[in-house]
Amino acid sequence: MFDFYINASIHVALAVYSFVRITEIYFGLAYNEPLDYFIFYGTITGYNFVKFAGVAKLHHRSLTKGLKMIQIFSFFCFLAMCYYGSQVAIKTLLFAIPLMLLTFLYAVPLLSGFQKNLRVISYLKIIVVAIVWAGFTLLLPVLDAGRELSITVALYGVQRFLIIVTLILPFDIRDVKYDAISLQTIPKKIGLVLTKKLGLVLMLFALVIEFMVSPQIQAKNGFLVFFFLVIIFLMRAKTDQSKYYSSFWVEALPIFFWLFLLGIHNF
Repeated sequence: MFDFYINASIHVALAVYSFVRITEIYFGLAYNEPLDYFIFYGTITGYNFVKFAGVAKLHHRSLTKGLKMIQIFSFFCFLAMCYYGSQVAIKTLLFAIPLMLLTFLYAVPLLSGFQKNLRVISYLKIIVVAIVWAGFTLLLPVLDAGRELSITVALYGVQRFLIIVTLILPFDIRDVKYDAISLQTIPKKIGLVLTKKLGLVLMLFALVIEFMVSPQIQAKNGFLVFFFLVIIFLMRAKTDQSKYYSSFWVEALPIFFWLFLLGIHNF
């Protein structure tokens, strides 16, 4: 059941959902059930499409029982996404379309004579994922609430982008020995030591933005805890890491951040 929880992208969807709730706390937005669950179920649908679309196409008749269960689960999540999406404002859905298109192009080969997708283009993988996450978890809730795209929103958008890029690095470190030679990820290009230093620099920039922009002392304290957790997990990342190091613990950091903020806020 725990493997299904991880492999069916429920855990990553909770991480995305947590970032959405963090945005609501930071900007004082009201809880928006239709949008929040639209993003949650959309994350499960999108991630499972990216992870398993190619496998299902090639091995449709010989799919394992676990993969078939994930396909069925993803179908119901897709229906839930459509249900909640029908309650979201049209202007918000229109903004979501380019992000959804990026997700589609990330998995489906439509480039270079239908031989390549965005995932195999050097360094573009991490940028696309960070843009999509930042768009859905920060810009979408802000725009849906009718807030203007101010300098503050832009700075928080940059911060969210930097955080997500850093959170992806332990995954890229893990996948160094599995990725194809042609897939030039950051650890494969600059090595593990420089990758960790890069992540540290990105998080320091994110920390500076936090203390420049955030007026809430609770948010700053929460971010400091989150900052040190990210740095600890990044510095301890290695190619031969445990099965759940990145897929559970690193992915759980946004969830811990949200719960910590929620606890401080309620207190």
